[in-house]
Amino acid sequence: MKLLFLCTGNYYRSRYAEILFNAQAERLGLPWRAESRGLALDPRNPGPMSRHTMAALREEAIQFEEHLRLPLPVTAGDFAAADKVVAVKEAEHRQLIESQFAEWLPRVEFWHVHDVDYCGPEEALPHLQREVASLVERLRSDQT
Repeated sequence: MKLLFLCTGNYYRSRYAEILFNAQAERLGLPWRAESRGLALDPRNPGPMSRHTMAALREEAIQFEEHLRLPLPVTAGDFAAADKVVAVKEAEHRQLIESQFAEWLPRVEFWHVHDVDYCGPEEALPHLQREVASLVERLRSDQT
Protein backbone atom coordinates (compact mmCIF):
# COMPACT_ATOMS: atom_id res chain seq x y z
CA MET A 1 0.00 0.00 0.00
CA LYS A 2 1.20 3.48 -0.77
CA LEU A 3 1.44 6.51 1.49
CA LEU A 4 2.17 10.02 0.20
CA PHE A 5 3.66 12.70 2.46
CA LEU A 6 3.32 16.30 1.34
CA CYS A 7 5.04 19.47 2.44
CA THR A 8 5.83 22.70 0.68
CA GLY A 9 9.30 22.06 -0.72
CA ASN A 10 9.81 18.28 -0.43
CA TYR A 11 13.14 19.10 1.11
CA TYR A 12 12.81 18.89 4.89
CA ARG A 13 9.62 17.71 6.63
CA SER A 14 8.05 15.38 4.07
CA ARG A 15 11.41 13.80 3.28
CA TYR A 16 12.03 13.10 6.95
CA ALA A 17 8.54 11.66 7.39
CA GLU A 18 8.94 9.48 4.29
CA ILE A 19 12.27 7.96 5.25
CA LEU A 20 11.40 7.57 8.93
CA PHE A 21 8.05 5.97 8.10
CA ASN A 22 9.63 3.52 5.64
CA ALA A 23 12.23 2.46 8.20
CA GLN A 24 9.57 1.83 10.84
CA ALA A 25 7.15 0.11 8.46
CA GLU A 26 9.87 -2.21 7.22
CA ARG A 27 11.00 -3.05 10.75
CA LEU A 28 7.41 -3.92 11.73
CA GLY A 29 6.57 -5.77 8.52
CA LEU A 30 3.82 -3.35 7.51
CA PRO A 31 2.75 -3.59 3.85
CA TRP A 32 3.07 0.19 3.41
CA ARG A 33 5.66 2.20 1.50
CA ALA A 34 5.87 6.00 1.66
CA GLU A 35 6.89 8.55 -0.93
CA SER A 36 7.00 12.32 -0.57
CA ARG A 37 6.38 15.30 -2.79
CA GLY A 38 6.17 19.09 -2.55
CA LEU A 39 3.33 21.49 -3.24
CA ALA A 40 5.44 24.58 -4.05
CA LEU A 41 9.13 23.76 -4.56
CA ASP A 42 11.69 26.40 -3.66
CA PRO A 43 14.61 26.46 -6.12
CA ARG A 44 16.75 28.17 -3.45
CA ASN A 45 17.00 24.96 -1.39
CA PRO A 46 20.61 23.80 -1.76
CA GLY A 47 21.11 20.15 -2.61
CA PRO A 48 18.83 17.15 -2.49
CA MET A 49 17.72 17.21 1.19
CA SER A 50 17.83 19.46 4.24
CA ARG A 51 20.89 19.14 6.42
CA HIS A 52 18.52 19.00 9.42
CA THR A 53 16.74 15.99 7.92
CA MET A 54 20.01 14.21 7.25
CA ALA A 55 21.33 14.95 10.76
CA ALA A 56 18.15 13.63 12.39
CA LEU A 57 18.23 10.46 10.30
CA ARG A 58 21.88 9.92 11.23
CA GLU A 59 20.93 10.26 14.92
CA GLU A 60 18.27 7.59 14.41
CA ALA A 61 20.84 5.39 12.57
CA ILE A 62 18.57 5.34 9.50
CA GLN A 63 20.30 5.01 6.16
CA PHE A 64 19.19 7.71 3.72
CA GLU A 65 21.84 7.80 1.00
CA GLU A 66 19.60 5.92 -1.45
CA HIS A 67 16.96 8.63 -0.91
CA LEU A 68 19.20 11.51 -1.97
CA ARG A 69 17.34 13.04 -4.89
CA LEU A 70 16.18 16.50 -5.76
CA PRO A 71 12.77 17.54 -4.43
CA LEU A 72 9.82 16.46 -6.58
CA PRO A 73 6.58 18.34 -7.22
CA VAL A 74 3.33 16.51 -6.52
CA THR A 75 1.13 15.57 -9.47
CA ALA A 76 -2.45 14.36 -9.78
CA GLY A 77 -0.95 10.96 -10.55
CA ASP A 78 0.78 10.91 -7.16
CA PHE A 79 -2.56 11.53 -5.45
CA ALA A 80 -4.26 8.85 -7.57
CA ALA A 81 -1.59 6.27 -6.78
CA ALA A 82 -1.69 6.86 -3.02
CA ASP A 83 -3.83 4.85 -0.62
CA LYS A 84 -3.30 7.51 2.05
CA VAL A 85 -2.14 11.14 1.83
CA VAL A 86 -0.71 13.21 4.69
CA ALA A 87 0.08 16.92 4.43
CA VAL A 88 2.35 17.89 7.30
CA LYS A 89 0.88 21.35 8.09
CA GLU A 90 -2.75 22.16 7.48
CA ALA A 91 -2.41 25.95 7.76
CA GLU A 92 0.28 25.90 5.09
CA HIS A 93 -0.93 23.14 2.78
CA ARG A 94 -4.73 23.12 2.73
CA GLN A 95 -4.93 26.18 0.49
CA LEU A 96 -2.23 24.87 -1.86
CA ILE A 97 -4.10 21.58 -2.24
CA GLU A 98 -7.46 23.34 -2.67
CA SER A 99 -6.07 25.55 -5.44
CA GLN A 100 -4.17 22.85 -7.32
CA PHE A 101 -5.79 19.50 -6.48
CA ALA A 102 -9.20 20.29 -4.97
CA GLU A 103 -10.72 16.95 -5.97
CA TRP A 104 -8.20 15.15 -3.74
CA LEU A 105 -8.73 17.31 -0.64
CA PRO A 106 -11.21 14.93 1.08
CA ARG A 107 -8.54 12.20 1.07
CA VAL A 108 -5.86 14.28 2.81
CA GLU A 109 -5.03 13.89 6.50
CA PHE A 110 -3.56 17.10 7.86
CA TRP A 111 -0.95 17.39 10.59
CA HIS A 112 0.31 20.56 12.25
CA VAL A 113 4.10 20.39 12.02
CA HIS A 114 5.75 23.79 11.58
CA ASP A 115 8.44 24.63 9.05
CA VAL A 116 11.71 26.38 9.92
CA ASP A 117 10.03 29.78 9.62
CA TYR A 118 8.04 29.02 12.81
CA CYS A 119 10.25 26.69 14.82
CA GLY A 120 13.61 25.00 14.68
CA PRO A 121 14.34 21.40 13.79
CA GLU A 122 14.84 20.58 17.48
CA GLU A 123 11.07 21.04 17.84
CA ALA A 124 9.72 20.15 14.38
CA LEU A 125 11.53 16.86 13.85
CA PRO A 126 10.52 15.31 17.20
CA HIS A 127 6.96 16.45 16.40
CA LEU A 128 7.19 14.57 13.09
CA GLN A 129 8.58 11.54 14.92
CA ARG A 130 5.52 11.48 17.18
CA GLU A 131 3.11 11.92 14.25
CA VAL A 132 4.79 9.15 12.25
CA ALA A 133 4.80 6.81 15.26
CA SER A 134 1.09 7.47 15.80
CA LEU A 135 0.34 6.82 12.13
CA VAL A 136 2.35 3.60 12.17
CA GLU A 137 0.36 2.41 15.19
CA ARG A 138 -2.96 3.24 13.51
CA LEU A 139 -1.97 1.40 10.34
CA ARG A 140 -0.72 -1.52 12.39
CA SER A 141 -4.03 -1.66 14.30
CA ASP A 142 -5.99 -1.53 11.03
CA GLN A 143 -4.04 -4.57 9.89
CA THR A 144 -5.22 -6.77 12.75
